[in-house]
Amino acid sequence: MFRPSGFADLAGKRVGIFGYGIEGHASAERLRGVAMSLVLVDDAPRANPDVLATSEGGHEQLLTCDVVLKSPGIPRRRADVLDLEAHGVAVTSSLNLWLHDVDRDRVLAITGTKGKSTTTTLVAFFLECAGQKALQLGNIGQPPYDPCVDTSEGWLVLEVSSFQCADIDLAPALVLVTSLGADHLDWHGSLESYRGDKLSLTRAAGAHATLVPDTPIFHDLADQLGGEVSFVPADHSQLASSLGLLGAHSDSNVALALEAVSRATRTPVDDVRESVAKRATSFVPLRGRLTLVASEERNGATVRYVDDGLATSALPTVAALDVFADDPVALIAGGFDRGVDYSPLALALAARHSPTYLLTMGDAGRRIGQATGVADPFIAQEHVASMDEAVRMARSLLEGGGVVLLSPAAPSFDQYRNWEERSDDFTRIVLGLTRS
Repeated sequence: MFRPSGFADLAGKRVGIFGYGIEGHASAERLRGVAMSLVLVDDAPRANPDVLATSEGGHEQLLTCDVVLKSPGIPRRRADVLDLEAHGVAVTSSLNLWLHDVDRDRVLAITGTKGKSTTTTLVAFFLECAGQKALQLGNIGQPPYDPCVDTSEGWLVLEVSSFQCADIDLAPALVLVTSLGADHLDWHGSLESYRGDKLSLTRAAGAHATLVPDTPIFHDLADQLGGEVSFVPADHSQLASSLGLLGAHSDSNVALALEAVSRATRTPVDDVRESVAKRATSFVPLRGRLTLVASEERNGATVRYVDDGLATSALPTVAALDVFADDPVALIAGGFDRGVDYSPLALALAARHSPTYLLTMGDAGRRIGQATGVADPFIAQEHVASMDEAVRMARSLLEGGGVVLLSPAAPSFDQYRNWEERSDDFTRIVLGLTRS
């Protein structure tokens, strides 16, 4: 079977682009004038006559291609993807081809169940503090193979999702894994497959270093890690706090970023830390990652409203609860149900000593509520129909002060287009209540 090892190998070929979202558009632009012909296919094309529906002749057209570039959202083990390969059609991704083409020594790739977006931002900021040029790419920004993106200079800091990891066979020079829990089990099929796909980036070909937190789970899975592995202890210098980041997991993310930039620039970690500390107040944390939206005084007590809307799986929500271990918390959780095991979140809620209230939304919320009821039937909980109802009820429950925490532990697309829209809704409602 023909296997391309770069975009140049697609010259004169019939190429299928399977999934015509952001990545698919970028792939098509990258291949115009290179491929002999393009076949554009999507499961749900949006009134575009050039894009075929998968179930309405699209799959049959992909079978006529030499190569199919699969977008990340399409599961690697889906029956129609496996059918393409069974018929001799090479299936890969544009990100994989880009890694074959780019100078890998300039690429720092970050993946993980939680913390990958924040750590990508930290690595880029730390590099700039060290006087280096850095560009954030991938899951956090634009596809690096988009012709509109200039990747000719500086460091390329690449956020990689578990979906993308599964299609990569050549690793960049430096790979960071921030954490490992359970996520996207509907896409990967099982927890074991999810972890295997996520860690496959560390096992890809090419000489590279792999940085992981010095925690039990990574030591337990050491046999699944590839590259030159280093276990990085958390940073306890208070740098995370200076950067406006909350929680013990932030100390781990900061440590990984410090170590990565130290290796990339061949600068001692202490020197990198010092350069970052001088500019720490200029760092802008990502929205939706334990972001303080508003604070109000009610009856002599303070209520804080915190947006952790990027927490779309159980693990980051557990971490968020740890940050507010000593505060009364009204947790707003739930959304689209993708089959995640919510028992760790339920146990974390049951283990809390401070007053805790659970407000759930959507199908995932129902399962979160059920699991929590089993773990601790005395936790007060309510299933609500809207964000407005959730915020108002949470506020009323915290008359004595505390934290209204949006940390959904589930995707948003049962009621919203994306997590940003959900966080925007939360912020709008909170500001409407606290400024009135």
